[in-house]
Amino acid sequence: MQPSIPADALQICEAAARAGGRVLLDWVGRFGVSNKGPRDLVTEADVASQREIRQIVLGAFPDHGFIGEESLPEHAADGQPGSHHAAGGPPLRWMVDPLDGTSNYVHGFPAWCVSIALARGDQILVGTVYDPVRDECFTAQLGAGAWLNRQPIAVSDCVLLSDALVALSFPPHVNTESVAVADFLAVVPHVHSARRTGSTALNLAWLACGRLDAFWVRKIACWDVAAGLLIFREAGGCLSGFAEGPAALEWVSLDQPSFVAACTPEVLAELRTRLG
Repeated sequence: MQPSIPADALQICEAAARAGGRVLLDWVGRFGVSNKGPRDLVTEADVASQREIRQIVLGAFPDHGFIGEESLPEHAADGQPGSHHAAGGPPLRWMVDPLDGTSNYVHGFPAWCVSIALARGDQILVGTVYDPVRDECFTAQLGAGAWLNRQPIAVSDCVLLSDALVALSFPPHVNTESVAVADFLAVVPHVHSARRTGSTALNLAWLACGRLDAFWVRKIACWDVAAGLLIFREAGGCLSGFAEGPAALEWVSLDQPSFVAACTPEVLAELRTRLG
């Protein structure tokens, strides 16, 4: 039995993502940049986009919680990552990345998006990944399929890792001894090609529509993956953890997301073997 999903949640999710995207397009070429840390940026555009999204989703659902990537001083009481299971907190929370791919955005590289999802605990109910540059809006609702600009989508039918186009993710702070580099070296000789897009949400959306065949990430924030995970799963994708156990998982912990995603069970199994 599917859980109860608030009426109009998906419509509000899409409307908020599109509104955030319009804000980002409006800020192109006129924003200031500050550093969160080495090679990890935040712009005025991120903050403006999150404010717009927050106003829309909490305007429609004022009793819901909100977890956003950017820290807004006027909303310091918003939930923070890792706290969405807190006792007494709102059972439903919006997980928002107002600009996934900030470095790409800053440099004019066209691989950035808005990612918004509504979740109850670890169960993601609705999600939207919106790419303003291409005007591509990926949406999904639990149990109802996945869509790109209102047309149904599905993962590719690739069954061999050697034929797969895979995406990989490096953290902002990486050195030659990092696990991310070891993973890359373990996988790249065995795939057709590998790409680093700089946007986890787009990786999952592009997996969902067959542009990519596999992707993995060991450490990421809930707002980066919540919407994309639902879209990917509703498009027929296969998901696994890194730990030993069953290959297919029903969910990923949104407190500490870590997973391998692939278009088919065959590619998933071989990729997990290569990643160890």
